[in-house]
Amino acid sequence: MEHAEAGVDVLELYKQAGAFHEGRFLLASGRQSPYFLQSTTLLQHPKAMMQVGQAMAAKILEAGWRPDFVVGPAMGGVTLAYEVARQLSDTLPDVRGLFAEKDGMGGMKLREAFQLRAGETFVATEDVLTTGGSLLRAVRAVEAQGAKCIGLCCIIDRRAETGPLAGYPLLSLRELYFDTYAPHEVPDWLAERQLREI
Repeated sequence: MEHAEAGVDVLELYKQAGAFHEGRFLLASGRQSPYFLQSTTLLQHPKAMMQVGQAMAAKILEAGWRPDFVVGPAMGGVTLAYEVARQLSDTLPDVRGLFAEKDGMGGMKLREAFQLRAGETFVATEDVLTTGGSLLRAVRAVEAQGAKCIGLCCIIDRRAETGPLAGYPLLSLRELYFDTYAPHEVPDWLAERQLREI
Protein backbone atom coordinates (compact mmCIF):
# COMPACT_ATOMS: atom_id res chain seq x y z
CA MET A 1 0.00 0.00 0.00
CA GLU A 2 2.67 2.50 0.81
CA HIS A 3 6.25 3.52 0.14
CA ALA A 4 7.87 6.02 2.47
CA GLU A 5 9.95 8.91 1.19
CA ALA A 6 12.75 10.73 2.99
CA GLY A 7 11.98 13.79 5.12
CA VAL A 8 8.85 14.59 7.10
CA ASP A 9 6.46 11.67 7.72
CA VAL A 10 3.44 13.17 5.98
CA LEU A 11 1.23 10.14 6.51
CA GLU A 12 1.76 10.53 10.26
CA LEU A 13 0.89 14.24 9.95
CA TYR A 14 -2.38 13.29 8.21
CA LYS A 15 -3.17 10.75 10.93
CA GLN A 16 -2.37 13.17 13.78
CA ALA A 17 -4.64 15.80 12.23
CA GLY A 18 -7.50 13.32 11.75
CA ALA A 19 -7.11 13.74 7.99
CA PHE A 20 -6.49 10.07 7.12
CA HIS A 21 -9.82 8.22 6.97
CA GLU A 22 -10.64 4.53 6.69
CA GLY A 23 -14.08 3.26 5.63
CA ARG A 24 -15.79 3.25 2.25
CA PHE A 25 -15.69 6.44 0.22
CA LEU A 26 -17.24 7.50 -3.08
CA LEU A 27 -14.54 9.50 -4.85
CA ALA A 28 -15.15 12.35 -7.30
CA SER A 29 -14.23 9.94 -10.12
CA GLY A 30 -17.18 7.69 -9.20
CA ARG A 31 -14.84 4.97 -7.94
CA GLN A 32 -14.88 3.69 -4.36
CA SER A 33 -11.97 3.52 -1.95
CA PRO A 34 -11.30 2.14 1.53
CA TYR A 35 -9.16 5.20 2.33
CA PHE A 36 -9.44 8.95 1.96
CA LEU A 37 -6.95 11.75 2.63
CA GLN A 38 -8.51 15.11 3.53
CA SER A 39 -5.76 17.67 2.96
CA THR A 40 -7.86 20.64 4.05
CA THR A 41 -8.13 19.08 7.52
CA LEU A 42 -4.34 18.86 7.69
CA LEU A 43 -3.36 22.11 6.00
CA GLN A 44 -5.62 24.32 8.13
CA HIS A 45 -2.90 23.97 10.77
CA PRO A 46 -0.09 26.47 10.08
CA LYS A 47 2.57 24.28 11.70
CA ALA A 48 1.68 21.31 9.48
CA MET A 49 1.51 23.58 6.42
CA MET A 50 4.99 24.91 7.22
CA GLN A 51 6.42 21.40 7.64
CA VAL A 52 4.95 20.25 4.34
CA GLY A 53 6.01 23.43 2.51
CA GLN A 54 9.53 23.17 3.87
CA ALA A 55 9.84 19.52 2.81
CA MET A 56 8.50 20.28 -0.69
CA ALA A 57 10.83 23.28 -1.07
CA ALA A 58 13.79 21.11 -0.02
CA LYS A 59 12.85 18.49 -2.64
CA ILE A 60 12.60 21.17 -5.33
CA LEU A 61 16.01 22.60 -4.49
CA GLU A 62 17.60 19.14 -4.22
CA ALA A 63 16.33 18.43 -7.74
CA GLY A 64 18.21 21.52 -8.93
CA TRP A 65 15.02 23.35 -9.89
CA ARG A 66 15.13 27.15 -9.58
CA PRO A 67 11.61 28.32 -10.46
CA ASP A 68 10.59 31.94 -10.83
CA PHE A 69 7.25 31.04 -9.27
CA VAL A 70 5.16 28.21 -7.83
CA VAL A 71 1.55 27.66 -8.92
CA GLY A 72 -1.26 25.54 -7.52
CA PRO A 73 -4.81 24.83 -8.67
CA ALA A 74 -7.53 26.67 -6.74
CA MET A 75 -8.84 26.27 -4.22
CA GLY A 76 -6.78 23.66 -2.38
CA GLY A 77 -3.49 24.55 -4.04
CA VAL A 78 -3.62 28.29 -3.25
CA THR A 79 -2.13 28.18 0.24
CA LEU A 80 0.15 25.25 -0.60
CA ALA A 81 1.74 27.07 -3.57
CA TYR A 82 2.20 30.17 -1.43
CA GLU A 83 3.84 28.23 1.41
CA VAL A 84 6.20 26.35 -0.91
CA ALA A 85 7.19 29.68 -2.51
CA ARG A 86 7.67 31.21 0.95
CA GLN A 87 9.98 28.38 1.95
CA LEU A 88 11.90 28.68 -1.33
CA SER A 89 12.31 32.43 -0.83
CA ASP A 90 15.24 31.92 1.56
CA THR A 91 17.22 30.60 -1.43
CA LEU A 92 15.31 32.21 -4.30
CA PRO A 93 14.43 35.71 -3.01
CA ASP A 94 12.21 36.72 -5.94
CA VAL A 95 10.11 33.51 -6.17
CA ARG A 96 6.34 34.10 -6.18
CA GLY A 97 3.30 32.03 -5.18
CA LEU A 98 0.45 32.01 -7.73
CA PHE A 99 -2.70 30.01 -8.40
CA ALA A 100 -4.84 29.01 -11.35
CA GLU A 101 -8.63 28.95 -11.03
CA LYS A 102 -11.48 27.37 -12.99
CA ASP A 103 -12.38 29.25 -16.15
CA GLY A 104 -15.99 27.98 -16.35
CA MET A 105 -15.26 26.00 -19.53
CA GLY A 106 -13.57 22.95 -18.05
CA GLY A 107 -10.09 24.47 -17.97
CA MET A 108 -8.22 26.90 -15.76
CA LYS A 109 -6.90 30.43 -16.04
CA LEU A 110 -4.58 32.83 -14.27
CA ARG A 111 -5.92 36.06 -12.79
CA GLU A 112 -5.02 39.16 -14.77
CA ALA A 113 -3.15 40.44 -11.70
CA PHE A 114 -0.55 37.69 -12.15
CA GLN A 115 1.80 39.19 -14.72
CA LEU A 116 4.26 36.73 -16.24
CA ARG A 117 7.48 37.65 -18.00
CA ALA A 118 8.64 35.82 -21.12
CA GLY A 119 10.80 32.82 -20.36
CA GLU A 120 9.84 32.47 -16.69
CA THR A 121 9.87 28.96 -15.23
CA PHE A 122 7.61 27.45 -12.61
CA VAL A 123 6.85 24.41 -10.51
CA ALA A 124 3.23 23.29 -10.12
CA THR A 125 2.18 21.92 -6.71
CA GLU A 126 -0.66 19.71 -5.54
CA ASP A 127 -1.64 18.08 -2.27
CA VAL A 128 -2.75 14.55 -3.21
CA LEU A 129 -2.15 13.45 -6.79
CA THR A 130 -4.58 10.79 -8.02
CA THR A 131 -4.91 11.37 -11.76
CA GLY A 132 -3.22 14.76 -12.00
CA GLY A 133 -6.09 16.29 -13.98
CA SER A 134 -6.43 19.51 -11.98
CA LEU A 135 -2.69 20.01 -11.78
CA LEU A 136 -2.24 19.55 -15.53
CA ARG A 137 -5.06 22.01 -16.27
CA ALA A 138 -3.25 24.56 -14.10
CA VAL A 139 0.02 23.85 -15.92
CA ARG A 140 -1.61 24.34 -19.33
CA ALA A 141 -3.18 27.62 -18.23
CA VAL A 142 0.18 28.98 -17.13
CA GLU A 143 2.10 27.66 -20.13
CA ALA A 144 -0.49 29.36 -22.37
CA GLN A 145 0.82 32.63 -20.90
CA GLY A 146 4.37 31.82 -22.09
CA ALA A 147 5.96 30.36 -18.94
CA LYS A 148 7.65 26.95 -18.84
CA CYS A 149 6.87 24.21 -16.32
CA ILE A 150 10.11 22.62 -15.08
CA GLY A 151 8.42 20.11 -12.79
CA LEU A 152 5.57 19.05 -10.52
CA CYS A 153 5.63 18.49 -6.77
CA CYS A 154 2.96 16.94 -4.54
CA ILE A 155 2.56 15.89 -0.94
CA ILE A 156 1.28 12.40 -1.75
CA ASP A 157 1.41 10.54 -5.07
CA ARG A 158 -1.46 8.05 -5.14
CA ARG A 159 -0.90 6.78 -8.67
CA ALA A 160 -0.28 3.08 -9.28
CA GLU A 161 2.61 3.91 -11.60
CA THR A 162 4.86 6.62 -10.25
CA GLY A 163 7.34 8.73 -12.17
CA PRO A 164 6.77 11.58 -14.63
CA LEU A 165 3.24 12.83 -15.29
CA ALA A 166 2.39 13.74 -18.89
CA GLY A 167 6.11 14.19 -19.57
CA TYR A 168 6.74 16.49 -16.58
CA PRO A 169 9.16 15.32 -13.87
CA LEU A 170 7.34 14.74 -10.58
CA LEU A 171 8.54 14.88 -6.97
CA SER A 172 6.47 13.69 -4.01
CA LEU A 173 6.94 13.56 -0.26
CA ARG A 174 5.27 10.15 -0.15
CA GLU A 175 4.00 7.49 -2.52
CA LEU A 176 0.85 5.87 -1.18
CA TYR A 177 -1.05 3.66 -3.60
CA PHE A 178 -4.23 1.87 -2.66
CA ASP A 179 -6.81 0.22 -4.89
CA THR A 180 -10.02 1.93 -5.92
CA TYR A 181 -13.02 0.15 -7.39
CA ALA A 182 -15.76 0.79 -9.91
CA PRO A 183 -19.22 0.29 -8.32
CA HIS A 184 -19.58 -3.20 -9.91
CA GLU A 185 -16.07 -4.21 -8.73
CA VAL A 186 -16.44 -3.43 -5.00
CA PRO A 187 -15.27 -6.47 -3.01
CA ASP A 188 -17.55 -7.95 -0.35
CA TRP A 189 -15.35 -6.77 2.55
CA LEU A 190 -15.71 -3.18 1.36
CA ALA A 191 -19.39 -3.46 0.38
CA GLU A 192 -20.19 -4.27 4.03
CA ARG A 193 -19.14 -0.74 5.04
CA GLN A 194 -21.43 2.27 4.79
CA LEU A 195 -20.71 4.32 1.67
CA ARG A 196 -19.76 7.95 2.30
CA GLU A 197 -19.60 10.64 -0.36
CA ILE A 198 -16.71 13.06 -0.20
